[in-house]
Amino acid sequence: MLQKTYEAFAVTIEDKVAHIRMNRPEAMNTMNKAFWNELPAIVRDIDMNARARCIVISSTGKHFSAGMDLAVFGSGEGGGAADRYVAAEAFRSNIRQIQSSFNALEEARMPVLFALHGGVIGGAIDMISAGDIRWCTKDAFFTIMETNIAMTADVGTFPRLQRYIPEGWVKEMAYTGRRIDAAKAKEIGLVNDVFDTHEACVAHVLATAKEITTKDPLTVTGCKTLINYGRDHNTADTLDYIGVWNAGMIPPPHMQEAFAARAEKRDPEFPDLMKLRDTPM
Repeated sequence: MLQKTYEAFAVTIEDKVAHIRMNRPEAMNTMNKAFWNELPAIVRDIDMNARARCIVISSTGKHFSAGMDLAVFGSGEGGGAADRYVAAEAFRSNIRQIQSSFNALEEARMPVLFALHGGVIGGAIDMISAGDIRWCTKDAFFTIMETNIAMTADVGTFPRLQRYIPEGWVKEMAYTGRRIDAAKAKEIGLVNDVFDTHEACVAHVLATAKEITTKDPLTVTGCKTLINYGRDHNTADTLDYIGVWNAGMIPPPHMQEAFAARAEKRDPEFPDLMKLRDTPM
């Protein structure tokens, strides 16, 4: 088992499951500067080095996350009266860097699962929208909080959330800043199921992650890649890409192992994904 603690996170990797826990309960797990730097580094390290076959993200304390730490907005450098157009361009670039932190979740080759509880507020909606599957406790609530502080959500909520829930619900949450509860989140498809306690929710998500690790990692990453591709392309293009993927990467030896393991009533043994280069050759 590997364990590592960061300013905003605690990470455990065991039995091919990486469990990333948000670890600032005293601050309601608000997303400070360390959060934005550490999360993509953690996820990309797991992905690039194939350290796990599935990633679970949960949190600690009363709330999953109260969203952006407002101190982040005031952390810009430089002084004097900058030209407002130049300043706007710099702000756009800063937003893109923040957006890339959540892009890492979507770009990871392995599934990213969320166990949610308490408040899932503001930037936390952006975060969970970039994952693959979400579950929550019955006390959970979800709010596009940015509207309530006179800004437009800008880290991924709008392009991603409408992929999971009806557009009308995205607009109601966005226009009003209202919260929805766990029951409504399940009804509209934002979460797969609701649990009585945080412990039960996390246990279920970890068990699901463990089940995913028993499947062929190449097949699982193929599923994630092709589902995400199909979400953004038409049926004809997606079918063509699936054909190209399977022509190059359908694995007969892995299929034979899967059949043999079922016949012999044992767990199959599949190779892990390869490590990736982080620099050009």
